[in-house]
Amino acid sequence: MLVRDLMKKVLIIEDEVNFARFVELELKYERYAVTTVYDGKEGLALALREDFDIILLDVMLPGLNGFEVCQGIRAQKNTPIIMLTARDSVMDRVAGLDHGADDYLPKPFAIEELLARIRAIHRRLEPQEEVRIGLTFRDLSVDADSRTVMRGMQKIELTRREFDLLAIFMQNINRVLTRDVLLDSVWGFDTVVETNVVDVYVRYVRNKLDVPGEESYIQTLRGVGYVMR
Repeated sequence: MLVRDLMKKVLIIEDEVNFARFVELELKYERYAVTTVYDGKEGLALALREDFDIILLDVMLPGLNGFEVCQGIRAQKNTPIIMLTARDSVMDRVAGLDHGADDYLPKPFAIEELLARIRAIHRRLEPQEEVRIGLTFRDLSVDADSRTVMRGMQKIELTRREFDLLAIFMQNINRVLTRDVLLDSVWGFDTVVETNVVDVYVRYVRNKLDVPGEESYIQTLRGVGYVMR
């Protein structure tokens, strides 16, 4: 997982002032640049006039409702949109997605889930940033284009998931990664698997990479996570 742009721009279109302020403060704490408007027409005009990395859009808005705003944005731009609403019926979720939303998050929600969904959307839209070409560590090298791993002159065969896990470690040399971070980065925030699946796949990767009698490439920090150093 690469260090993200610290100033990604977020537009919040939400008429509940206290709720909008709460989300705005949380996003600013995470180093996002946030603009908030409280009216559908104003939100649509701003979304079309300026460029944002993501838009958080309420459904029940004065001026224009969220579905109309979403449709208006989609007519001209592909800016990612997450709809935020207290309406949680299947038909509401389908309507939001059919009008062009990328995701739909019912209220109330944990801010951690919103942040995870934002990260997931950016990963999908920017896959080229997930794995950099020419990653190297000790005698390991990873080629993102061919998805090959070499230890010295020996090619190491990894499954797709094993490769993605190794790439995350090699992008974060000397950085401690928790199981939750690895699960989010490799399996996605909405996965139904438990965090112990990370332990299983770390063991798979170690079995293929490590040389008997030599220090493991991936080290365990008990109670914390893993680190490649």
